[in-house]
Amino acid sequence: MGLAHTDIEALITLAKTGKQSAYKKLLDEYWPYIYGFQLKRTSDEFLAEDITIQTFAKAFDKLSTYNSDYKFKTWLTTISKNIHVDIIRKENNAVVTNTSKAENKKINSLADNTLSAEDELIKEQNLSLLLQNIKKLKPDYQNIIMLRYFQELSYKEIAETIDEPINTIKVKLLRARKLLADIITSGTNKV
Repeated sequence: MGLAHTDIEALITLAKTGKQSAYKKLLDEYWPYIYGFQLKRTSDEFLAEDITIQTFAKAFDKLSTYNSDYKFKTWLTTISKNIHVDIIRKENNAVVTNTSKAENKKINSLADNTLSAEDELIKEQNLSLLLQNIKKLKPDYQNIIMLRYFQELSYKEIAETIDEPINTIKVKLLRARKLLADIITSGTNKV
């Protein structure tokens, strides 16, 4: 992990006030660890990614309950482990349930309109080149980028369109933007 404990605490404090850039930095900092943790547990890239998305969605939704006496990484790991256990339990019970409508409609304080560095980079791209780069993403990320930037749907509208909790949408969009920005940057470095 690259950030010092004091930097993490400062980001958490900012995130609790709804600062999207703080959420993004926390996601960027801890995504590789949580994804790697789940990849070892599941041996399935798609399941590991899904659990990692759920982990951050739940963590960001419940950030106000985080106790700073414990390491943030430990808290995220516990959330991630519990999500995986719940998935296994559901599979073992052969019970398939959808997220409650109340949870789907629940909106937390993540900002909806702040342009990140990734957003700026995405806006600067030639449309055809941008579409080529979007096609390099996984279909789930392609869809969410298209809904957000081409159909200009809000987080809430995207959540309703693809029937997923809004926090999951926010985490997927943060991740998709980062991956797309990485693709764009690696493409411009080759020129």
